[in-house]
Amino acid sequence: MPTEAIDPAGISWQRVSPKYVTVRLVEWAAGNLLAVIVLSLPLVFVLLGWWRWPPLWLAILVPAAALVLAAWRLVLIPRQVRAIGYAERDDDLLIRRGIFFQRTLAVPYGRMQYVDIGVGPVERGLGLCTLKLHTASPGTNATIPGLPAGEGARLREQLAARGEARLAGL
Repeated sequence: MPTEAIDPAGISWQRVSPKYVTVRLVEWAAGNLLAVIVLSLPLVFVLLGWWRWPPLWLAILVPAAALVLAAWRLVLIPRQVRAIGYAERDDDLLIRRGIFFQRTLAVPYGRMQYVDIGVGPVERGLGLCTLKLHTASPGTNATIPGLPAGEGARLREQLAARGEARLAGL
């Protein structure tokens, strides 16, 4: 159930590309493969007889728990991507994300110092980009990942122009 504080009334949210799920899945696979391999090393060493501690049940439990946690994160990825959105308003840009811990960030156009676009190898292959908004406050983590490259370029130019117009009015 949306609340007024998190989801203001009358906002039409723009969603990121569904292709961004693929980017997140690649990140998930790389991170979890490495974690499960590292956490399985004690099990391998116990089975080979090189180690006597930890006990076999513990050596099995740790990588099994990591696999269960990885599976849970895998199930959440598509929903997390669908929860990312942005909305351009007259005076600011709203960015929304999160399922369990929702966050809506309002970045006033006049506070934007510069707008940056980043592209990783997987994003580039899928025609996506990540838009990063930089303000004077280091606590403003304003990013919109998973934008189609054309939309990212349009949004960068639009936000930069609005930011310059607001700064000129100060």
